[in-house]
Amino acid sequence: MTFNPLEQRGIPLDEQTRNWRELNVEPIDPDRCDPYTRCRIITMNGIEVEAILFGHQLARRTGDPEIKRQLARTRYIEAQQQKVVNWLLPGSSSVLETTIAYEQVAVDLTAWVARMEPDPYLAQAYRFGVLEDFDHLYRYANLYEMIEHRKAESIVDQLTEVMPGRPTRYHHRDPTDNVRDPYDRTTVDPLSKLHALTVMSAEQQTMSFYMNVGPQYMEPIARQLYQEIGLIEEEHVTHYESLVDPGETWWEQLVNHEYNECYLYHSFMEQESDPKVRAIWELHLNMELEHLRIACDLLRRNDGREPEDIVARELPNVLAFEPNKEYLRELLATEIDLTTLGAGYVRDAHERFERMQQALNGEVAPPSDRVIGQHREMMGGDYRVQTEGDHPDPAQRV
Repeated sequence: MTFNPLEQRGIPLDEQTRNWRELNVEPIDPDRCDPYTRCRIITMNGIEVEAILFGHQLARRTGDPEIKRQLARTRYIEAQQQKVVNWLLPGSSSVLETTIAYEQVAVDLTAWVARMEPDPYLAQAYRFGVLEDFDHLYRYANLYEMIEHRKAESIVDQLTEVMPGRPTRYHHRDPTDNVRDPYDRTTVDPLSKLHALTVMSAEQQTMSFYMNVGPQYMEPIARQLYQEIGLIEEEHVTHYESLVDPGETWWEQLVNHEYNECYLYHSFMEQESDPKVRAIWELHLNMELEHLRIACDLLRRNDGREPEDIVARELPNVLAFEPNKEYLRELLATEIDLTTLGAGYVRDAHERFERMQQALNGEVAPPSDRVIGQHREMMGGDYRVQTEGDHPDPAQRV
């Protein structure tokens, strides 16, 4: 069934403020929930955080006090939405358990986007990134068993395999080689705009999370692994944010943000298995429809353009969390040895890549290597979960 958010009316903004009782949502049960319910929660938290941060940046770049007030009203509701969404996560989950869930999001969200992306250059960017997040999941899973003596399978539940991807040591590149070419906002498929904004927001959330939780650990190898992968998440945010056309006006970007929130809340409402969580997705969708209407009015007033010039007239097919095992296995077999050079991709190491590798890894093995070595010493091997039998594993450089 088609759904055009530009034609829908949501809850009036004056009726969207919730009281403390309404904000006090019941968290999911980490031992009984659908892992993809947790993934949807983490994704929408990243989307709401990006909406809030973007709203603040836009407010700092306008001198019109009325627009500042309008943005503040909408942004406060976005902040309430973010609190509700993020507070669905249970306080009983450890930082490492949440980390593994973050990486499951990165793997299955980015893999799905790569499969559905209509632009070949953008699809390549997502394929490249997902093999790195896949390896991060493997490294954290080994750390989890070492520190908490539990297996990541209890979190990902056979939906996402845990095994080596592109080895993390090779993710460290010269910063200039993390900048991609942007799409052209005048010709790109509207779906591509949503994909870029979604993956960028998810990676930004992960970057910020690791920035803050890494030093909370006492175990040296944990602190070091978060430090290493946290640096790579900075590279990933650069990688994905550079895909967005910098020529988009602030009002155009605002419409894209609000439209994307409608798209994702609608998508997740359609597939959510937890009725209480589904009710939140439905409520937030009806709030975002009004936010989108306000953004479209601001676009007309400030850019003199219609939203139909920017976004699709109806939502695309729902974004789905689903297993991507065969797709990832194919990427492991065909694209694991890629690195970046300028805005493109190459299979052979080059001078800037080797210089960066020498600067970081020349004398001391990186934490991502050492965590596997320590796990092997402690457990007699590394931790990995491959489902449906063994299959070729080209990622032996661990």
